[in-house]
Amino acid sequence: MPFIDIFAWIVLLVVAATLVATFVALGVMPGRIARSRGHPWAQAVTVGSWATLVFGFVFWPLILVWAYVDAPAKQDAGE
Repeated sequence: MPFIDIFAWIVLLVVAATLVATFVALGVMPGRIARSRGHPWAQAVTVGSWATLVFGFVFWPLILVWAYVDAPAKQDAGE
Protein backbone atom coordinates (compact mmCIF):
# COMPACT_ATOMS: atom_id res chain seq x y z
CA MET A 1 0.00 0.00 0.00
CA PRO A 2 1.44 3.35 -0.91
CA PHE A 3 1.75 6.03 1.73
CA ILE A 4 -1.02 8.15 0.17
CA ASP A 5 -3.54 5.33 0.63
CA ILE A 6 -2.70 4.99 4.31
CA PHE A 7 -2.90 8.76 4.73
CA ALA A 8 -6.29 8.84 2.97
CA TRP A 9 -7.67 6.18 5.33
CA ILE A 10 -6.39 8.08 8.35
CA VAL A 11 -8.02 11.30 7.12
CA LEU A 12 -11.26 9.42 6.45
CA LEU A 13 -11.28 7.95 9.96
CA VAL A 14 -10.56 11.34 11.55
CA VAL A 15 -13.38 12.98 9.57
CA ALA A 16 -15.80 10.19 10.50
CA ALA A 17 -14.85 10.43 14.18
CA THR A 18 -15.28 14.21 14.09
CA LEU A 19 -18.75 13.88 12.56
CA VAL A 20 -19.81 11.35 15.19
CA ALA A 21 -18.41 13.50 18.01
CA THR A 22 -20.22 16.57 16.66
CA PHE A 23 -23.50 14.66 16.39
CA VAL A 24 -23.18 13.42 19.98
CA ALA A 25 -22.20 16.87 21.26
CA LEU A 26 -25.23 18.45 19.59
CA GLY A 27 -27.49 15.73 20.98
CA VAL A 28 -26.26 16.15 24.54
CA MET A 29 -25.99 19.94 24.66
CA PRO A 30 -29.64 21.03 25.22
CA GLY A 31 -30.18 18.40 27.92
CA ARG A 32 -27.08 19.45 29.80
CA ILE A 33 -28.05 23.09 29.56
CA ALA A 34 -31.56 22.33 30.83
CA ARG A 35 -30.25 20.26 33.77
CA SER A 36 -27.67 22.87 34.75
CA ARG A 37 -30.32 25.60 34.72
CA GLY A 38 -32.76 23.51 36.78
CA HIS A 39 -35.34 23.26 34.01
CA PRO A 40 -38.52 21.50 35.20
CA TRP A 41 -38.67 19.39 32.02
CA ALA A 42 -34.97 18.69 31.55
CA GLN A 43 -35.58 15.05 30.63
CA ALA A 44 -38.08 16.09 27.94
CA VAL A 45 -35.55 18.55 26.54
CA THR A 46 -32.98 15.76 26.37
CA VAL A 47 -35.35 13.38 24.59
CA GLY A 48 -36.48 16.14 22.24
CA SER A 49 -32.91 16.99 21.37
CA TRP A 50 -32.02 13.43 20.40
CA ALA A 51 -35.32 12.90 18.58
CA THR A 52 -34.90 16.00 16.45
CA LEU A 53 -31.31 15.12 15.59
CA VAL A 54 -32.24 11.59 14.55
CA PHE A 55 -35.29 12.69 12.55
CA GLY A 56 -33.92 15.62 10.60
CA PHE A 57 -32.48 18.40 12.80
CA VAL A 58 -35.33 20.77 11.86
CA PHE A 59 -36.61 21.49 15.39
CA TRP A 60 -33.25 21.24 17.17
CA PRO A 61 -32.88 25.06 17.47
CA LEU A 62 -36.33 25.18 19.06
CA ILE A 63 -35.27 22.55 21.60
CA LEU A 64 -32.14 24.57 22.33
CA VAL A 65 -34.26 27.63 23.05
CA TRP A 66 -36.56 25.49 25.21
CA ALA A 67 -33.53 24.45 27.29
CA TYR A 68 -33.03 28.10 28.24
CA VAL A 69 -36.69 28.95 28.92
CA ASP A 70 -38.31 28.00 32.22
CA ALA A 71 -42.02 27.73 32.83
CA PRO A 72 -43.29 30.42 35.19
CA ALA A 73 -43.93 29.28 38.76
CA LYS A 74 -47.54 28.67 39.71
CA GLN A 75 -49.01 31.22 42.04
CA ASP A 76 -51.74 30.58 44.59
CA ALA A 77 -55.06 32.34 44.04
CA GLY A 78 -54.94 33.80 47.57
CA GLU A 79 -51.70 35.69 47.15
